[in-house]
This record gives sequence, structure tokens and C-alpha cells, in this order.
Amino acid sequence: MSFNTFGHMFRFTSFGESHGLAIGCVVDGVPPRIPLEAADIQRELDRRRPGQSRFTTQRQEPDAVKILSGVFVNEATGRQETTGTPIALLIENVDQRSKDYSDIKDKYRPGHAGYTYDVKYGFHDYRGGGRASARETAARVAAGAIARKIVPGVTVRAALVQMGEHKIDRSRWDWDEVGRNPFFCPDAQAAKFFEGYLDGVRKSGSSVGAVIEVVADNVPAGLGSPVYAKLDAEIAGALMGINAVKGVEIGDGFAAATLRGEDNADEMRAGNDGKPLFLSNHAGGILGGIASGQPIVARFAVKPTSSILTPRKTVDRYGANADVMTKGRHDPCVGIRAVPIGEAMVACVLADAFLMHRGQVGDAPTWPFAKR
Repeated sequence: MSFNTFGHMFRFTSFGESHGLAIGCVVDGVPPRIPLEAADIQRELDRRRPGQSRFTTQRQEPDAVKILSGVFVNEATGRQETTGTPIALLIENVDQRSKDYSDIKDKYRPGHAGYTYDVKYGFHDYRGGGRASARETAARVAAGAIARKIVPGVTVRAALVQMGEHKIDRSRWDWDEVGRNPFFCPDAQAAKFFEGYLDGVRKSGSSVGAVIEVVADNVPAGLGSPVYAKLDAEIAGALMGINAVKGVEIGDGFAAATLRGEDNADEMRAGNDGKPLFLSNHAGGILGGIASGQPIVARFAVKPTSSILTPRKTVDRYGANADVMTKGRHDPCVGIRAVPIGEAMVACVLADAFLMHRGQVGDAPTWPFAKR
């Protein structure tokens, strides 16, 4: 299986399957002398970890991460720091229940990757989806925790802004509220509504999708490239590569098609600090593939999980018609735990872009430029 590595200068290669012994990743390209403890990574993994509420899968995985290489205690500082060599991370699987999938091992779940894996490789791991499982995303979150340490001053946050057909009220947006409810939702009233709504979905044996918004603040202007490695294209690819994601937009996204030119263009004025002051942010902080210095805003749509109790029509591996009903422990809205995953992938893209920018350009040009 190819293409298990993400990134250019900041890279990680993930490994492992849903019901294997462990999952993990090897992170390469990390500069030396960055303070790094397992607790820094564990903090992010705990946000994604399953079994924390009745609204996610009840699989009980502690997701305890071990750093196997790439760090050393700096005697001058007394801190454990990165050495500049590959950082290997290991997360053991401890709560697999493969027997839950024995009844459907030869049947394809509609909307799942079993059929396409079989067509491509000639077999697939039916136990929780194997490599196609969202379990793999724990490795992405672990890599993202390291990526967050690379770009100085940058903050990457995400929130669930829609569940099914129900959207939040943006006038009630409160970042502090995201950590106070099980949905990572910035609207307290919407979060309360989602409790009863998702309970109904779960008890009916179905599932529902969601929309996640990611915001990166204090991103240095100039990150990204103008042609084939546009920053918005890299972010879109990173978010689209998350399991169950079926749509990505930057800034106003598809809504920009409804605007006129004078409404969509982000006008500028000279700010008191000498930097340009943008009067709007329809572009989502990226112009011509390069960061403008404004907040980077991206949204992605997560489809309903295909693992549901409601019987569905399908075929088996031998070409016969069949019905399938998935037992076991599954997320009624997989988009909930996608919030820290989205943050991690954007952090990885920004770390990669920062290192490439520094390697090509070095110190940023002094702006505004002196008149000649």
C-alpha cells in the first residue's frame, strides 16, 4: 500500500490498523531543540479519544502514546527536546472486538471502503475497516501535536458548526464553550439541542453527518506557494484526506459564487501598526495561494458513518445480493471526533509551509517597502 506519508519538509508516515496490535507514526523534518514530552501529544489525543460520552463509539481506548525516538534531555536546559531525527510514536490498541464483524466479513457495507479495497488489493481487513478505519487518525492527531510547536505564535482551533441539517447560531459563538460540551460546539444552546437530536439518531440505529470549521490565527503572511503548492490547496487536500470527509471550502467557499466582485473582494487600508488592515475576510486568509496574515478559515463536511444498525442492501465478495447490518460500537456522528483531527491536519500543513518558506526565503522581506 503506497501513499502513507503526508507532507514535504514536515512529514509523517502513519502505520497500523483498527484491530491490529498498535497504530502510530514516524514524524520527520522536525527541527531540533523543541521541547517535547509525551504529555504534549497526549493532551491532543485525549480530545479525540473514543468512549468519552454516549455520543461517540464506546470503544475504550486510552490512546496512551509512547515516544520511541527523536528526543533527548538537553543538559543545559534540563528539558526533553527534539534532536532533529525521526520521532517515532506508538499507540497500542487494547479494546478490539473483532468478533463484532464476523457476520459481515464477506459483505460490503454501503458507503464504506471494503469494496474498493477488495477491487484494488484483492482482499481487505473487515475488522473495523482495517487501514480505512478512523482509528488511523489518532496518528494524525499525534503528528499534529508536534506540528503545533513549529510555527511560533500560531493558534489552530476548530468547532462543530452543523450537525445534520441543524446549524449553530454564529451570533452565539464562544470559543470557550467548545471545551465545555461533548460536541466541540461553540454555541451552548445548539449543543444542548444536539444532545436530544443525536440521542434520537442513535436510538433509531442510524447516523448523521456534520460540518467542522477550522480557524488558524496569527499565521505569518507569505506562507504557501503561488502555483502548484498553494496553501489553500494543501489545506483542502489535508482535510479531504480525513476519513468520511466529502467536501472542503476555504473562506466563503461555495457561498462566494453568490457574491458580486465588489462584495467578495477583501478591501484594504493601512493599519496603525504599519501592516495592511483587511476590511473583510471572504478569502479565508489566503490570496493567490499565499497566506495574507488574516485568520485562515476552512470548513469540511463529514458524511454519516456507514456502520449502522439499519439493514441496507448490498452484495458480497462473491457477487451475490445480500443485506447487511453492522453491529458493534460506532459513532452516531463521526464528525464530532473529527474536530481535533481537522485541527491537527491544518497544523501539519502550516508547519510544512513554514519550514519550506524558511528554507526558500529565509527572513521575511521588510514591509512596507521604502520608496525609491
